[in-house]
Amino acid sequence: MADSLLFNPHTYDPAHFDPETRRLLRATVDWFEARGKRRLIEDYRTRAWLGDFLAFSAKEGLFETFLTPSADAPEGQADKRWDTARIAALNEILGFYGLDYWYAWQVTILGLGPVWQSDNAAARARAAELLAQGEVFAFGLSEKTHGADIYSTDMLLEPAADGGFRATGSKYYIGNGNAAGLVSVFGRRTDVEGPDGYVFFAADSRHPAYHLVKNVVDSSKFVSEFRLEDYPVAAEDVLHTGRAAFDAALNTVNVGKFNLCTASIGICEHAMYEAVTHAHNRVLYGRPVTAFPHVRRELADAYVRLVGMKLFSDRAVDYFRSAGPDDRRYLLFNPMTKMKVTTEGEKVIDLMWDVIAAKGFEKDNYFAQAAVEIRGLPKLEGTVHVNLALILKFMRNHLLDPAAYEPVPTRLDAADDTFLFGQGPARGLGSVRFHDWRPAYDAYAGVANVARFREQADALCEFVRTAAPDEAQSRDLDLLLAVGQLFALVVHGQLVLEQAALTGLDEDVLDELFAVLVRDFSAHAVELHGKDSATEQQQAWALGAVRRPVVDEERSARVWQRVEALSDTYEMAP
Repeated sequence: MADSLLFNPHTYDPAHFDPETRRLLRATVDWFEARGKRRLIEDYRTRAWLGDFLAFSAKEGLFETFLTPSADAPEGQADKRWDTARIAALNEILGFYGLDYWYAWQVTILGLGPVWQSDNAAARARAAELLAQGEVFAFGLSEKTHGADIYSTDMLLEPAADGGFRATGSKYYIGNGNAAGLVSVFGRRTDVEGPDGYVFFAADSRHPAYHLVKNVVDSSKFVSEFRLEDYPVAAEDVLHTGRAAFDAALNTVNVGKFNLCTASIGICEHAMYEAVTHAHNRVLYGRPVTAFPHVRRELADAYVRLVGMKLFSDRAVDYFRSAGPDDRRYLLFNPMTKMKVTTEGEKVIDLMWDVIAAKGFEKDNYFAQAAVEIRGLPKLEGTVHVNLALILKFMRNHLLDPAAYEPVPTRLDAADDTFLFGQGPARGLGSVRFHDWRPAYDAYAGVANVARFREQADALCEFVRTAAPDEAQSRDLDLLLAVGQLFALVVHGQLVLEQAALTGLDEDVLDELFAVLVRDFSAHAVELHGKDSATEQQQAWALGAVRRPVVDEERSARVWQRVEALSDTYEMAP
């Protein structure tokens, strides 16, 4: 029995998309399956560059079709658009087969961000042509000394007599920096102080003044260090100047960080097929490993966490695609996908690894690769801590001050997500308002663990009203991050429930998932209780918010049957 909630290459048919999207997604799956598991793992182990995958993409027009906004597509090429729903679907597929493939695609997305936000028609046309030629792109933002602290960039642009600039400086941790046809580079002018001096410009990795230093990681992912030495920047290469360049950097990351969640999902799905199949077919003491209660609990927890990751991410797509100047709710759901979904992915892998133990190290399995790659996603596009701190900015408005919005439908329509490249100034987060989170919970009040978790969510509202961190505590990021984890769980549960209602999710699975969330909330409450600066009132609140999930052995047995049925349903072609 194939589980309809998980991606399975043997049964995958994205019929909810238009014919060309469906063809490209299926062609990508077929390319990997025809290539086979042995080659997949060998290329990962030998750190081979992804030339054959990029050649496939170029031949099929994969990146070109998915990453060219309709406004920049030649007349008559109606299949080209920037559509977050199908981009998310490809993220999942590429994550399923290996993060190296996803990474080349992801940093191409980042490299295109400043271009598609630019009014420079020549640069946009050049980017569209490079995509049509099968080229990849790069995002030259971070530096070895400063990381992504764009206030402190040492990429310096000196004005030239021809009206352009000469750029000198280095960038570090830049994906695709070895092969990018266009690198969007962030720097600052030497003749202008402050934010007005920022510049985003387009560079070519093949130019003689572009010096590739090295790959800074031991991986097929070419995460480069490069240096520009007196690189000529013509007027037609300039994408943004001043504050607009700063905004383009942050807004590009807003677009790109969303992709991490679905890559994490793909990794976990492939690993789960291997883990469940191994455990169910391994006999110890005369019984299958999956007969042991602790094994069933760990695999069932991994399964429902993975389902929760998918539900949240799918629903977040709808808010991303429906965003506009008067609806910026995506600014909360976006770091949630980056922080919460990817850390859930780590938990999913850890739970399965505890079951399969030494098998998870074997070189002939995908799992060994997954166990390494899943660690990277929470650490890309801002750390967990950075994204949690961002999430906290929305807590009071989200929990206590809802606003009226029209319901957001499921967004699988073949439309261009134009607002993503017209987000405007990257500020004003405190003014973002949200719809009431309670109706999503009310709709499932009859599900035991949803009701139990709702008690904890209501308790968090009371905490914000009566025991919120004071001015001194607001500078204690260690304490604030514990509060942020509690808030993130409420938001996570809300979108899970919204998507469950839209898709008719089995309530057994939902109940079992919320049993896990109840335990998670209790654990974070206990963590808050133990923080050095927690007041007595906060400590008392924390212990009062601890709940025990509602146990139902028959429900758990039914969910286990779904997990057990994954055994032998997918094995990648040799």
